[in-house]
Amino acid sequence: MARRFDPKRRGQDGSREARPAQAPRHAPSGRPVIYGFHAVIEALQNPRRKAMVLHITENALNRLNEALPRLTITPRLARAEEIDRLTGSGAVHQGIALEVDGLPAADLVDLSGDGVVIVLDQVTDPHNVGAILRTAAAFAAEAIIITERHAPDAIGVLAKTASGGLEHVPLIEVGNLAQTLVKLGDMGYWRVGLDSEGPEELEKSLATGPVALVLGAEGRGLRRLTRERCDTLARLDMPGAIKSLNVSNAAAVALAVVTRFRTAK
Repeated sequence: MARRFDPKRRGQDGSREARPAQAPRHAPSGRPVIYGFHAVIEALQNPRRKAMVLHITENALNRLNEALPRLTITPRLARAEEIDRLTGSGAVHQGIALEVDGLPAADLVDLSGDGVVIVLDQVTDPHNVGAILRTAAAFAAEAIIITERHAPDAIGVLAKTASGGLEHVPLIEVGNLAQTLVKLGDMGYWRVGLDSEGPEELEKSLATGPVALVLGAEGRGLRRLTRERCDTLARLDMPGAIKSLNVSNAAAVALAVVTRFRTAK
């Protein structure tokens, strides 16, 4: 039997246990909800994003008015408990939540064929995908490619963790990742699979031209067909005692290496 949450229960270290976070929700209207200060600000400034209803506490509105003096949407003042119900309990919404319409669907044909794209092979943790989105925006990656199945929804925790990156780096959903990698190869992308046991260091395995950086889920890594569709498998060499990183940290280090290589060339 699952243990019921007890707000007075304390963990082994004597600290009070945190309430388990519920899954992110849509609003009663059925629209997706983006929450968190930075995520909402970037959404409000994205001309491709249609903002519908802004739920905000009075304190958060004062902060928002400092960041965006000219709001293009009339805010709806709400109590924190009301926003809790929109975002799901446990969500760190910072007193602000925005009902939105989804972004226009992105496709491979939208790629320029001259940049860096990130391909995620069944990375399902929304915190990891959100962190990768944030890093991708920082390094001007062109897109992130995910599978239609075994990938998190682009709202809630993912959007909050991305801290606005979702508004700058499109997510391209594909049905068959192996076939997509073949298409990327036909488009001229050098497909580099990140593998802790890859035969070469990442920097030595890169080629000039567009790059598709392929990362797998923690534990499982890249699936067999994904590995076979890569042009090369590469590793990140680290001098410290810990030789592995989680997928979002590995993506950040790899993007720094790829950016440095492309800038030098």
